[in-house]
Amino acid sequence: MRTDAFDFDLPRALIAQQPASPRDSSRLLTVAAELCDLGMRDLPRLLRAGDILVLNDTRVIPARLRGKRGEATIEVTLHRRLSEADWHAFARPARRLHLGDRIVFAPDFSAMVTEKLEGGEIGLRFDDIPPEKPLELALERHGFMPLPPYIGRPKEGAATDRETYQTVYAANPGAVAAPTAGLHFTETLLSDLQEAGIAIAKLTLHVGAGTFLPVKVDRIEDHKMHSEWGRIDGATADRINEARAAGGRIVAAGTTALRLLESATDEAGIVRGFEDTTDIFISPGYRFRAVDMLLTNFHLPKSTLFMLVSAFAGLARMKAAYRHAIKTGYRFYSYGDACLLHRDENVKRQS
Repeated sequence: MRTDAFDFDLPRALIAQQPASPRDSSRLLTVAAELCDLGMRDLPRLLRAGDILVLNDTRVIPARLRGKRGEATIEVTLHRRLSEADWHAFARPARRLHLGDRIVFAPDFSAMVTEKLEGGEIGLRFDDIPPEKPLELALERHGFMPLPPYIGRPKEGAATDRETYQTVYAANPGAVAAPTAGLHFTETLLSDLQEAGIAIAKLTLHVGAGTFLPVKVDRIEDHKMHSEWGRIDGATADRINEARAAGGRIVAAGTTALRLLESATDEAGIVRGFEDTTDIFISPGYRFRAVDMLLTNFHLPKSTLFMLVSAFAGLARMKAAYRHAIKTGYRFYSYGDACLLHRDENVKRQS
């Protein structure tokens, strides 16, 4: 299938630069046989008692760093932890870096280049971090929140993003991009959902910076998907299976939750405990195993995320939904508004 099939024109003015305040004041477009303009606070009445809402509780780390290699300024975005000391990262300008070079971020904080990979990606080893001061503490002191490039910020970042680019239920550090569907939830909204009889379950998928990478090949079948680490514990998998067995729907809060659920679900539709990396690439033709509804933001043209939502709700339906969203002024991307997708009735669950 050609990548161009997932292209559309988006006015730059609709790319949200700041989050909604309060979080749950975002608009919500429901996408089923018909479109309906609502708000996030309507979510409890859009779901049913017995449904289970699955959240990604990853926590974004301040993974963007600015340092020096000699006199040259180098910008680094960590995106995948290999060990306590070793990471893969995107660097700018990567061409100035060589194996063995040291990038100094602060007098007591540096890293050595251990690999030169494709597309501006490098390997880094943080070999001067003492055991009593883990890397996370150094990142908190010297790093910036890794906002996507379409959100304009000063080079030193904005202090407010440390709070707003984080879900209210973030718990497990490791992501370098937020699970943005979760940014719309407040403690009040979560409480309202539970009072309406909707169960809440949590999993962890550490979202990588690769989520922002464009698809550069002409045919989507040739795209190599980035991998991310995730975990669903056995008790959570059992709760999800029990909710479905009782007639409830599995509602994924975000494409990250959906990707991990689908990775952890066997061919019989049973969610299993999972702790591993996944590079699952969901595009039209995929047979869904787990998820019945998807809450998500509005995504970039020709992105793997727009391909995923098109697989879930149908490409023609999603293009119509996006045309409507653009016409009526919905805010797009990470800090933008949300949509609630019903799985296309023509997309059968795998059995």
